[in-house]
Amino acid sequence: MTQTISSTMRAAAIDRFGGPETIALHTLPVPKVEPDEVLIRIESAGVAEWDPFEREGGFVKMLGMTPTFPYVLGTDGAGTVAAVGKQVTGFKEGDRVYGASLANPKGGFYAEYTSVKDEYVSRIPDKLAIEQAGVMLSDAVTGLRGLDDILRLKRGESVMIFGASGGIGHMAVQLAKRMGARVFAVASGDDGVALAKRLGADAVVDGHRDDVAAAARKFAPVGLDAALVTAGGEAADRALTAMREGGRVAYPNGVEPEPKAPPGAKVAAYDGEPDREIIDKLNGLIEAGPFEVHIARTFSLEQAADAHRALDEHYLGKLALRPR
Repeated sequence: MTQTISSTMRAAAIDRFGGPETIALHTLPVPKVEPDEVLIRIESAGVAEWDPFEREGGFVKMLGMTPTFPYVLGTDGAGTVAAVGKQVTGFKEGDRVYGASLANPKGGFYAEYTSVKDEYVSRIPDKLAIEQAGVMLSDAVTGLRGLDDILRLKRGESVMIFGASGGIGHMAVQLAKRMGARVFAVASGDDGVALAKRLGADAVVDGHRDDVAAAARKFAPVGLDAALVTAGGEAADRALTAMREGGRVAYPNGVEPEPKAPPGAKVAAYDGEPDREIIDKLNGLIEAGPFEVHIARTFSLEQAADAHRALDEHYLGKLALRPR
């Protein structure tokens, strides 16, 4: 080991499940590295829409886990490799990496260090800054699984991305374009519409103000081939009336209310779990050209509770934590 790793670290953690007020700065031991793990010196962490669910104990209950406190939050992050387990061959100290880990018993990414199984870690594509990579993996994988695994999107097909200015949606717009699709984006607010246009969507409407179904029928007169829905509700259901017979609709588990499509369209819910294959596919698509991971605001570790409160406000793309 050429780099000295301190025995303790700062982390934003909770001593009990509850609201944002439960998050506090702690000094904790740096996680030990198991043979199949990578210890990451974290420089950027994502603040995700599902983090409050984790903070309230939802993942622990869902996965049947016994929590240990202090519990460090955060499922996404990026930084440099500080150490590798003895079975790990794909990474070395100093590599720029990003990763994801759901309800990691070693602690999440709201910390100066975390130890993650190597299958959930990847080198950062050259085009991305560490700050961008730190907020990206779960949302980007969720978008790609929907477009590729569930919708099986083909070149030339029309696809609606509903929630195109959000975390999953703004990356899905770019991924769908790289897959050769014609993208009809439904965004939120003037700023969201502007972002989706900048990211290359072929047509963009404001989901709160515009007649989405009419605009979709103009975009795809015989009906939309596919739709990725990242936010549920009446506006989404009205937009889905523009699907063609036999059209395909995908939405990540957790989208509520569940989208309703017209008879004749196929609707599927799915999980956006990462693995080596999907991460490699994602990296290949990102490296095909400019790729923007839009970060609305960045918070310090001390501001982690404020970051959770900001999840309830209007923002584009992603929120980030900077542990250092």
